[in-house]
Amino acid sequence: MPARIIALEEHFWTPELIALRRSVEAVNPKSVERLGDLGALRLAEMDAGGIDVQVLSEAEPGTQNLEPERAVALARVSNDLLFEAVKRHPGRFAGFATLPTPDPSAAAKELERCVRALGFCGAMVHGSSRGHFLDERPFWPILESAQALEVPIYLHPSTPPPAVRDAYYKEYPLLSRAALGFGIDMAVQAARLVMSGAFDEFPRLKIILGHLGESLPYVLWRADDTLARRGKLERPFADYFRDHFYITTSGNFSQPALQCAIAEIGIGRILFAVDWPFQPNADAVAFVNDAKLDPSEREQIFSGNARTLLRIAI
Repeated sequence: MPARIIALEEHFWTPELIALRRSVEAVNPKSVERLGDLGALRLAEMDAGGIDVQVLSEAEPGTQNLEPERAVALARVSNDLLFEAVKRHPGRFAGFATLPTPDPSAAAKELERCVRALGFCGAMVHGSSRGHFLDERPFWPILESAQALEVPIYLHPSTPPPAVRDAYYKEYPLLSRAALGFGIDMAVQAARLVMSGAFDEFPRLKIILGHLGESLPYVLWRADDTLARRGKLERPFADYFRDHFYITTSGNFSQPALQCAIAEIGIGRILFAVDWPFQPNADAVAFVNDAKLDPSEREQIFSGNARTLLRIAI
């Protein structure tokens, strides 16, 4: 019997948050239609691709760059809409909460509401929050809440801040997003969490990164070598990464990269995702089916690891 499949980075958007994108017109019209669908179209494409469960999350940029009061209100709207979709389709949808990170205290409380009252699996945070990062102390109530609730935070890319875009990508704006800038921005944010001591303060905190780890599995040796000589971490950088991070296959269907990630962090830390609707379900499933894995390893990636981490029963 084929492995059941849980996909972890599958997006939607609410009408209230569509305008926060740089330009809706820049998004493929087919993606626009799919992002707004929480029913028949989405389910039909899941069935056609062999996806059993989508863990849904608001598309970037979420509420990370809003004024705090507006972020709180619109995060609640998004989460309530998602809750209703999960209720309508039990067993097919699950949810990652949208968090109003510009108000860290409210974000921690919203995460608790979403997990305890709405049954969500964790949260997704898109990029920086009004120029600030989760490793900064004012955001630690969010990390504390995630640890207490035993749910992960999925760090998802968003367009880098204007100063970064101007310094690095001004002449080549296409590099600022998925081609390069997304991965660099997320790798820096994840590494900052390690450097900040957050994982010493919250030893059970779990973080998910998409796109096969935003390049971090491939630089662990060099980070360890440098930081062992010059850093002040209590443990090697790679140990923090292997103990606290999970990575998904979303939107990075490279077989050599997957094998490197398995070698560096282990099969138990790798989860399946598509990055729907920006990538097709069938291609993502074929990527894992074509990988050099034994049946038990393939089952771990497709659903076993997600069932354990997110406590999803399928």
